[in-house]
Formats: sequence, C-alpha cells, structure tokens
Amino acid sequence: MMKSQKRRKSRQREMIYETIMSGVSHPTAQDVYERLKRDIPSLSLGNVYRNISILLQEGCIRGEDFGGGTVRYDAGAEAHYHFICKRCNDVDDFAMPIWKDLTETARRFTSHRIHGHTLRFYGVCTSCAAAEATGRPNPHNHQKKEKDNGTHS
Repeated sequence: MMKSQKRRKSRQREMIYETIMSGVSHPTAQDVYERLKRDIPSLSLGNVYRNISILLQEGCIRGEDFGGGTVRYDAGAEAHYHFICKRCNDVDDFAMPIWKDLTETARRFTSHRIHGHTLRFYGVCTSCAAAEATGRPNPHNHQKKEKDNGTHS
C-alpha cells in the first residue's frame, strides 16, 4: 500500500486506504468516515483527515475537487477519465482508453509546456435516470450530498 514506509503503520490508515481503493466511486472524507465508523467506533472525522493527509503526502491517493468545493479521493494509479452525475454529484471512473493524441494535439496550439490532460464527462447516472423515468424518489441521499459540499479543513 504505502509508497513510503517512513511512518508507522496504522490499522486505521490501512482501512481508510482500503475504503478509498474499493470501487470506482470517489469518496469524500465524510463518506470514508461514515463507512468505517461502525467498524472503528473510536474513529473521528479528524482522524480520517489526518490519515488522508498522510496518504496524500505519500502519493498513495489523489484528491480532487470535481465541483461543489468538496475534495474526493481516488487511489487509482493509472490515468483515467471521470463521469460526474449532475443530479447527485457522484463521481465514477469512466472506462475508456486514454486519448494520448489529445495531449500532443494540444501542444501544437500553444507555447505552454503541456504535460498531460484530464477529461470529465457530465450527465445523469443510471440510478438517477431510473428514478426519473419511474417517478420514484432518487435512491441517492441528496440531503447528505448537499450538506457535504462544504469544504473541510
């Protein structure tokens, strides 16, 4: 897991890393906390942020604000694109080959030194689309998503 073993191993940190790593969703610190609180009753949100900070420093995970001011975390080491639902704000990895020619093409249009690119697709996720089509309430907890769109220190 850890690229740098300078810090003491921590079971909490391992579980936080595993939670971020599991699946294609990009959890917020609050999401990680809520998923682990049952298994680690002594866990605090502050512990989650401190351990995420260590994982970021060690290069084990990346953090990115996909809009809304909340950082989401990703343990995917390989380059990949993202899909962002405009209804529930979920962020998922998008399984599409990286368009390497895009970076080369962009270099021809500028004198800036371009090192790479990111690409995001926006739309409505299958869960939200199904809820819209049937008139049922959305399966996502929108109240939590809206509340969690604030930044954390």
